[in-house]
Amino acid sequence: MSAGEPIEAPTHWRGIIKHLGPGLIVTACIVGSGELIVTPKVGADHGFSLLWFIIFGCVIKVFVQIELGRAAVSRGMTTLELMDSVPGPRFIVSWLIWCFALMFVGIFFQLGGIVGGVGQVFSESGIPLSDKALAWLVALVTAAILASGKYRHIEIFAVTMVVAFVISTGYALYSLQSSPAMEEFRITSDNIREGFAFHLPENFGTAFAAFGIIGVGASELIYYPYWCLEKGYSRNMGTRDFSDEWYRRAHGWLRIMRIDAWVSMVIYTSATVAFYLLGAALLRESGVSEDGMIFDLSSLFKPLGPTGWRIFLVGAFIVLFSTLVSASASNARLLADTLVLFKIRPKPEDEKARLRLVRGCCIFIPCTCALLYVVVGAPVSMVMAGGVAQAVMLAPLAGAALYFRYYKTDKPLQPGAIWTVLLWISALAMAVVGLYMAQDKIRKQFAPKPAIEKKSALDVNSFAKRTGFYQSPAFHDLQI
Repeated sequence: MSAGEPIEAPTHWRGIIKHLGPGLIVTACIVGSGELIVTPKVGADHGFSLLWFIIFGCVIKVFVQIELGRAAVSRGMTTLELMDSVPGPRFIVSWLIWCFALMFVGIFFQLGGIVGGVGQVFSESGIPLSDKALAWLVALVTAAILASGKYRHIEIFAVTMVVAFVISTGYALYSLQSSPAMEEFRITSDNIREGFAFHLPENFGTAFAAFGIIGVGASELIYYPYWCLEKGYSRNMGTRDFSDEWYRRAHGWLRIMRIDAWVSMVIYTSATVAFYLLGAALLRESGVSEDGMIFDLSSLFKPLGPTGWRIFLVGAFIVLFSTLVSASASNARLLADTLVLFKIRPKPEDEKARLRLVRGCCIFIPCTCALLYVVVGAPVSMVMAGGVAQAVMLAPLAGAALYFRYYKTDKPLQPGAIWTVLLWISALAMAVVGLYMAQDKIRKQFAPKPAIEKKSALDVNSFAKRTGFYQSPAFHDLQI
């Protein structure tokens, strides 16, 4: 990213708000796969006991996120360019880029699950097409939206979606707590105390996979500096001439970046907690089936009447579609950068050439993900596969963040002692989860395969009887 005319960073809150945005794009990426699909599943599997772990997983990774952003913005380099500079074995590119490439494959499956989730939402709403046909339609609409590839358009879309899913999620929680039909499932103070008992269940593999995807997962950690660069934080610093004036501007724009990251963290943590509580309260007994995930979730809101159910479907569409669009735009930038680093495509000569390459990737990614959903057809498993791939990437990415802290950030811009301690805690937590997931996958791969007990899908009939919805004529319209 070339430097432009230097601009002083704003200090008044109105100016600061005007320059926020990268974190909201990342938030739009986050809330679909982790929050709507994986987080309710963790709540269904473990009840309220992992509430503290979910919050910890969201908050702790922001320190690595900001450190990656600090190195990229201060040097005007993309995340992958920085990762390619990490010492170690090289074949065409750095070993760390090869690790990223393996994770990138998992991301395609994750996005395929999200495409399928959106298709299921439309199918559940009554559109007379199969979920797979609708998934293709969603992919084509996504490609059309992203055809321009411009930052401003994506930012406006992301902000709109973030506002919409905050409202829809708040309504879902309010409905759960206030509706007489849902009295049995209301969240109590005892549930919250259970959530902060600070213990892990015996089988916490799902929880660790969730750690890899809730909040900023490995992919979002890599996305974030790209959007900071496109927002203009680095460009606004001016030419990197190491003068006192440049360092002053750099401190100002890095402060804006930190505020942006913390604001987004508060938003996506709130959304994550909300969906986790909904999953723990509503799905603890019944669970989430692989092929009817959206039906499982939406059917629980049907006792609230047509309005409650429709609001849920609207909310589900918002969070899934916002993730699909924002993640496709983000991954298009990573794919374009990857093609250049692997020397498959020449480095774009100017911004227009780069935009053309990004635009082509924006079309390729959603269509490929729709094809994966048609072939695999299990959105929960596909999203979890992406979560595992991201969890495995956390350890090397955490190490890279520490390397950037000491070797890629100019000394006047390096953080203080307290921040450094928190960065180390964040990096170590990410590394532990990543290493656990890696060994767990290897162990399961070579262990004898036990007999699999098929988990029953949601028992809607039982739920309807408990809530009194069984007597409603609308229940029989479900044709279950």
